[in-house]
Amino acid sequence: MLTQTVTLDELKMRTIEDILSSVADLHHIVYVKLPSGAEVTIQPKQQLEPLPVLEGRIPANWKEAIYSES
Repeated sequence: MLTQTVTLDELKMRTIEDILSSVADLHHIVYVKLPSGAEVTIQPKQQLEPLPVLEGRIPANWKEAIYSES
């Protein structure tokens, strides 16, 4: 994932919508350096891949079998 470090002054000319759209579309991380020296990270949320669909079946009365006393 690409990273970019910018100062707060560099971001003042851009809209928040533009910044967030850029981060989401380009999948990059932006580190914003504040005048106090602290840093804020803006990054897109990782998307999980869907779970696979498995072949097979669930037997009838499976739940009762679990709770039955042997």
